[in-house]
Amino acid sequence: MIYGRKLVPGLRGPFQSLALAAALIAPIGCVKTEGTKSGDSTVASSTQNANASTCAGDNGGITLPPGFCATVFADTIGHVRHIVVAPNGDVYVNTWSGPYYTGPTPPGGFLVALRDTNNDGKADIIKRFGPDAQKKNGGGTGIGLYNGALYAEEGDTTAKRIVRYAISTDSMTPTSATSETIVSGLPFNGDHPMHPFVIDATGNIYMDVGTATNACQFKNRVLESPGHKPCTELRTRGGIWRYDANKTNQKFSPAERYATGIRNAVGIAFDPGGQLYSTQHGRDQLFDIWPKLYTADQGQNLPAEELLKIEQGGDYGWPTCYFDNQQAKLVLAPEYGGDGGKAVGDCATKKGPETYFPAHWAPDGLVFYSGSLFPAHYKGGAFIAFHGSWNRAPGPQQGYNVVFAPFTAGKPADPAKYEVFADGFAGGPLGPDANDKAAHRPAGVTQGPDGALYITDDKGGRIWKVIYKGSGK
Repeated sequence: MIYGRKLVPGLRGPFQSLALAAALIAPIGCVKTEGTKSGDSTVASSTQNANASTCAGDNGGITLPPGFCATVFADTIGHVRHIVVAPNGDVYVNTWSGPYYTGPTPPGGFLVALRDTNNDGKADIIKRFGPDAQKKNGGGTGIGLYNGALYAEEGDTTAKRIVRYAISTDSMTPTSATSETIVSGLPFNGDHPMHPFVIDATGNIYMDVGTATNACQFKNRVLESPGHKPCTELRTRGGIWRYDANKTNQKFSPAERYATGIRNAVGIAFDPGGQLYSTQHGRDQLFDIWPKLYTADQGQNLPAEELLKIEQGGDYGWPTCYFDNQQAKLVLAPEYGGDGGKAVGDCATKKGPETYFPAHWAPDGLVFYSGSLFPAHYKGGAFIAFHGSWNRAPGPQQGYNVVFAPFTAGKPADPAKYEVFADGFAGGPLGPDANDKAAHRPAGVTQGPDGALYITDDKGGRIWKVIYKGSGK
């Protein structure tokens, strides 16, 4: 997947725009919405009780397995990316704007705090905070909670950073309008300028720095352009970096790289045992760029999207390799001597995925389920939010769903199998050129302290809260 660029020269077919429709903030029922002020005092969130929620008759437009139901927790609040839930049940999301979405930006800051005071599964207090667009902020994707503070990615097309806000549980929002900079100087250009992250119990921040290009070609996404050897982009892109949440004013540099060869790790999370995982967006346009080596069908269905087990110093193959889901192995990319999927070469030394999914679905959110609200089948497994494809032509676009990958004893039950858990976000079937016509696009997923699952949407600005009311556990 790629953000921002709309036209690419030298390809066989038109490049699909990723412009998304505008979303304007609007109330849901009786909702109190506030801007950037942080001085209001509000009674702390009620004890969370998922079973008290009243589910929508149509689950807010999505389909779920039997026994599950959903409420629309909030709607039209901006291009909602990643999400976290505090121990008291308050929900925080980061929203994104700038050149990657069309239409006006909702007024106020890009960070949003939401509270459900009566446990009906719907936010009745919504507050925005942080710098707004007039202060040259475009929001971001990454967001996290650690040691009573909220961490978030913010910035624009000239500067990106991770900042920290001290949060008041009474008012939901920061105790001060001023944030502290944790890491500055983050890369901001190219195909993947977002910086999702996760924070462990001791304060290590593990942050995705996506690649600037599709395959490290001399000319990005241009017909038969070879790859750089070596790919110097990997010095500062295409991996996971580690920083310290307890320290301020750290500077981004190659020295803090933790793992490499990951094209875009938008979904990033720990399993219940503390092992770090990330998703990987597989490369694009094998057929469009290399039509002498690949068929249109192969371009549609290769390579796989991946779930990676992240180890320090690990090399996961980009740009030299891609994971062929039809052969279930890493193979050489055409920019680096690949012959259409036969040659393996150095890819034999790279780390492959723990489990994998259909091509171009765009895995944007990841959480491992550790709660007790859902049936035991879900314990320890991974929920992945798929943003949906733009380049599966000549076939219809796919994804736009949340899938579940079962784990047993800390390992995938079957690397090639998954279950579609939540569907219907697109609002109906999509054609080959219809990715921007989807009603909703899943972007983030997380678990609340009550065991409920929250799903975000950066197209319509919706958040769903999913609970289980069935009898079988």
